[in-house]
Amino acid sequence: MTRTIIDIHAIQTVPPSNINRDDTGSPKTAVYGGVRRSRVSSQAWKRATRKDFETYLDRSDLGVRTKRVVELMSEEIARQAPDLEPAQRDEISSAVLRATGLTLSKPRKGETEEAGYLVFLGRRQVESLAALGVDTFRAGGLATLEKKATRALVKDKNAIDVSLFGRMVADVTDLNVDAAAQVAHAISVHSVETEFDYFTAVDDHKNADAEEDAGAGMIGTVEFNSSTLYRYATVDVDALLRNLGDVEATARAVDAFVRSFITSMPTGKQNTFANRTLPDAIVVSVREDQSVSLVGAFEEAVTSTASSGRVHAAVQALVAYADEIGAAYGTRPVAVWTVGVGARAAALDELAPRTSFDQLVLAVGAMVRERLGSER
Repeated sequence: MTRTIIDIHAIQTVPPSNINRDDTGSPKTAVYGGVRRSRVSSQAWKRATRKDFETYLDRSDLGVRTKRVVELMSEEIARQAPDLEPAQRDEISSAVLRATGLTLSKPRKGETEEAGYLVFLGRRQVESLAALGVDTFRAGGLATLEKKATRALVKDKNAIDVSLFGRMVADVTDLNVDAAAQVAHAISVHSVETEFDYFTAVDDHKNADAEEDAGAGMIGTVEFNSSTLYRYATVDVDALLRNLGDVEATARAVDAFVRSFITSMPTGKQNTFANRTLPDAIVVSVREDQSVSLVGAFEEAVTSTASSGRVHAAVQALVAYADEIGAAYGTRPVAVWTVGVGARAAALDELAPRTSFDQLVLAVGAMVRERLGSER
């Protein structure tokens, strides 16, 4: 069977910001090519992508990741069976979830049971489990719940985000879902140094008092950097189809992922820095062999020149490296689309004529539908 793999590459400049910080509050970094780079973790951008799905996908197509699964299930039972008492709803929720094999912690005083880890369930799966629990309860007893039946509902009707990003349940490995998408840590194409913003906050009421000193109400520092990032993600469309079981749902998932991965932004310190930008250059390709990151284009750190900034040099390096990889290994994508902003992204035309972002998303979705439809 012919494989279908979607590779997404983006060059994006972010102004002074701290969108993804470590445990000390510093912007995350990594050493690559012997120099320190700005870094945004894959988890941060996957979270931003998943939250952005809500803009384009119906809520029923998405999942919920939470430890408070009993509370989540109880809320759904209340919607389906409003006549049941809260204690009955919690009893049903716990019984159904335990029947799947999930481990629930003993409730603390005044609190509902929780899972010992984050559980990622699709909303349709929650609805189905709740309906099974209510029907079983009304039929005479929760003791008759079968593991096979409950687990089948968790494995059925996977949500789009669960299918893309996967699910791990250490206690019940047959409930695991292998992720169809992979997201790389974004790194700057150049070296960076962390800077410090010293700030003061004025006490308005104190400042209006003529007899008070003019000192600040508080002082502090915020760490930041600015960078031009190389971002990469890939989707194994065939694995996504296996997870979702439906061609149209798979195509919608690819559409949403391409759009949301490219346009989303982690929210760290956005109120402080207003750092939201869009990529200057995008390359999306369809491959039949394997996914290929082009991060090697930036193993040697890019430097800016007097006549151009880093974006121009980064796009040129990306295009050149893509051509070199194809020539060295004798493999080329079966289709390539590019989107670029202005003259700084002109080198993209060597890969494929530039198009609009909306047209790119439509074209990728159409090719996925065509290729999956022809293989059924």
